[in-house]
Amino acid sequence: MPPSPEPSIDAVIFDIGGVLLDWNPRYLYRQLFDDEQTMERFLAEVATMEWHEANDRGVPFAETCRDLAARHPEYAEQIWAWGRRSEEMIGGPIDGTVAILGELRRRSVRCYALTNMEAETYPQRLARFDFLGWFDGTVVSSTEGIIKPDPEIFQRLIARFGLVPETTLFVDDSARNVAAAAALGLQTEWFRSPEDLRRRLEAAGVLDGRR
Repeated sequence: MPPSPEPSIDAVIFDIGGVLLDWNPRYLYRQLFDDEQTMERFLAEVATMEWHEANDRGVPFAETCRDLAARHPEYAEQIWAWGRRSEEMIGGPIDGTVAILGELRRRSVRCYALTNMEAETYPQRLARFDFLGWFDGTVVSSTEGIIKPDPEIFQRLIARFGLVPETTLFVDDSARNVAAAAALGLQTEWFRSPEDLRRRLEAAGVLDGRR
């Protein structure tokens, strides 16, 4: 029996950090700590991803950093750096994914972004990286007041842009975000590399393999 064909894809939703931009707080904090172990303890116990979620929901850095610094005054300088030097957490574009985004646009495939990102940083990155303006639409968590993996933020994007989940591919480097999207009927790609994403799109006939 021949293999079942890949389901069709007529739209692609991209996460930004970890998919199109190489975002990692360690790019900043290796400049601020003398040793890796102390830095890792700070990121695991003080400036955690759970704490950072408030920033992504739209709470200003001025509030989140102030409150955290009050609880950990010994790390006040490093905590305030999260807001004041956030662009130093960007290593640069993930060029292979940016190239895929460009190819999809040239093939008239609708492309969207769904990102957990702070209100202060998104405008800076939009100005800094031209390709963030290539999308047919973007939903930013800090504007919506909710973050992935809350199903509501996916539903808002789907409704706002008239997407059909069954023919829309969602690409994200977070397993829990991918699981949330799949539960809503979206096709999903747990992002590991541009090469894997390209193979998925070629298998679906969205890209033809010739660049």
